[in-house]
Amino acid sequence: MVSVEKAFELIMQNTLSLKVESIPFQKALGHILAEDLVADRNFPPFDRVTMDGIAIDFKAYKNGRRKFKIQEMQAAGDEQITLSSDQSCIEIMTGGVLPKNTDTVIRYEDVEIVDGMAEILVDIKQGQNIHLEGVDKKQGELVLKQGTKINASHIALAASLGKENLNVYVLPKIAIISSGDELVDVTDQPLPHQIRKSNVYAIETILKKVNAEITHFHIADDLENSVEKIKELLKEFSVLIFSGGVSMGKKDFIPEALAQNSVIEVFHKISQKPGKPMWFGKTDKNLVFALPGNPVSTYLCTLRYVLPFLEKSLGTNKGEFQKVILGENIVFKPKLSYFLQVKIINENGAFYAFPLKHNGSGDFISLINADGFVELPNSENDYFEKGKIVNFFAI
Repeated sequence: MVSVEKAFELIMQNTLSLKVESIPFQKALGHILAEDLVADRNFPPFDRVTMDGIAIDFKAYKNGRRKFKIQEMQAAGDEQITLSSDQSCIEIMTGGVLPKNTDTVIRYEDVEIVDGMAEILVDIKQGQNIHLEGVDKKQGELVLKQGTKINASHIALAASLGKENLNVYVLPKIAIISSGDELVDVTDQPLPHQIRKSNVYAIETILKKVNAEITHFHIADDLENSVEKIKELLKEFSVLIFSGGVSMGKKDFIPEALAQNSVIEVFHKISQKPGKPMWFGKTDKNLVFALPGNPVSTYLCTLRYVLPFLEKSLGTNKGEFQKVILGENIVFKPKLSYFLQVKIINENGAFYAFPLKHNGSGDFISLINADGFVELPNSENDYFEKGKIVNFFAI
């Protein structure tokens, strides 16, 4: 067996070198940005008015003037006009360019306009209601880093930068393969000795966080059939993720079938609970994760190893895990790393983890009540004290 830390290190040494494609910015939602975006001009590109009202030269107000003759109006989208006298003002609309020779904007709500004269009714400050040119970003400055998962605000940003197309990473085709003669499809009515497939859908849903392109397959518990099916999958998919068939049972043929297809074993079994039987291997063109078939084990191993592997390949994984605080004392005697299902409670901004009762790694129903797993590292001490800070993996 390898330790959790060693297993993670070995996996991360084999991250993918991904292709990049250019796609229309409107279709980039959920993709991972493969380039830095920089400001092509100042943002905002001019002194921008943020309220409908009047623009004045503050010096006149400072010298006691409260009534200003309306010279003209400037709307958003109009070219900048010039205030001809500090005894006058210009009506200005939100989003418009601040008129030349003005430096302060007063809301309509704070003025009274009668017979072409605008009277200021409140105390004002110089420079108010103006979004200054370049205060958000200067031309040439970085606005969005490579490795960012693109959301709606990033789409709007790309449009404002004139980026008609964005370079994004292309994840490899991923096959998720269930194993086990006891499994039937979701639409089937299982016999008393059968269960419906669910692990593959849990894996797929977790990996959708990185917009992975996934296809499902099933392999019967037969060595010859497993060898042939894996041979086909290795030709078509860069990443294979198995669920089941990797433990010590007489029907667990996946490791042997992979070996017969020249997939090199990097490790088999991790000193952890749940998820101990996990297998990881590779060829020159493929990476293979073979996860235990128990649902909680599958879920945990996907969160702890497979998702971070894909995130690092995309440049979105910073190498740090979320941290939480143990909310109560925990005793765990086996010399293994222990991944415990927990509920998270926010107490004044601090996140505390409290263990949940469950019926082992086959109890996938228990996951619906969990916020995630905490990692209690393997150590000589079997006592984990309340208040200890530990890694957390959110469901």
